[in-house]
Amino acid sequence: MGSWVHNSFCVARILGLLLIVGFVPNNGGASEEASCDLFTGRWVLDENYPIYNPSSCPFIEREFSCQKNGRPDHFYTQYRWQPHDCDLARYIIITTIFFFYLLFLLLLQDYGLKVMLDRNVYLVDVVREKIGRVLKLDSIVGGKLWKEIDMLIFNTWHWWNRRGPSQPWDYVEVGGRVSKDIDRMVAFEKALMTWGGWVDSNIDPAKTKVFFQGISPSHYNGSQWDEPKARSCVGQKEPLLGSTYPGGLPPALSVLKNALSKITKPVTLLDVTNLSLLRKDGHPSIYGLGGTTAMDCSHWCLCGVPDTWNEILYNFIL
Repeated sequence: MGSWVHNSFCVARILGLLLIVGFVPNNGGASEEASCDLFTGRWVLDENYPIYNPSSCPFIEREFSCQKNGRPDHFYTQYRWQPHDCDLARYIIITTIFFFYLLFLLLLQDYGLKVMLDRNVYLVDVVREKIGRVLKLDSIVGGKLWKEIDMLIFNTWHWWNRRGPSQPWDYVEVGGRVSKDIDRMVAFEKALMTWGGWVDSNIDPAKTKVFFQGISPSHYNGSQWDEPKARSCVGQKEPLLGSTYPGGLPPALSVLKNALSKITKPVTLLDVTNLSLLRKDGHPSIYGLGGTTAMDCSHWCLCGVPDTWNEILYNFIL
């Protein structure tokens, strides 16, 4: 989904923005981050959720506003992620445009706050040449935009399996060789290695903190969560119980972790894959823009799972 590039403070990436204006510590939070695995836990129903009203949030794109699109159930908005050995710090969101606008002006004036989205879905370069659009797995010229930034949050994967009209490149180049296509997992790995080399060559840990958002999973095969008769994610109303996804973790996560392990500069993995796998109920399914003609079990309803990704990020930042 590209890279988020931030100066001084950041607002996390979610396929739609959430704007944060305050925190409420909840029996631990950031102080326990070093000793607590925030990514291992379970989903619990919480009557205090959702933490904002999606109908009054102007930053949610219509395709992710599942209630506006007719989704009749609402429990998917009321689950909170509970780590096993600690609590996440919780936050307060003011959703009125007026108060956020005043806050933004205040921060901009006093601190020079800037938030920037660089939508580079492969991290490496896609260059238009005579033969067409070329995905260059060894080239990351676009990284010049990321220099001298206080905080960087990267992620990629969602687009690596795109084919047909939605694929934004025509050829792929690696090692000086141009091909019509290569194994997508191999391409993903090579791009991550190129990006990792950029991090090692350009990041000063004393000035810049780097995060990498983990793999966001999809739910198109009910047999992976022991429900073989399930028609993708449609009709799913509850998370999976427990802490482990029956279908196991996606191979792309292993590729990502291996690539991160080879980087010498510090990069924090926001390892949200497993906790998101447990939320088979969290996708738009037939309540996205495509309705019943376009099943969406890869993006997420808002409010919903991406809010938890944000909460975890804020616990690392605090």
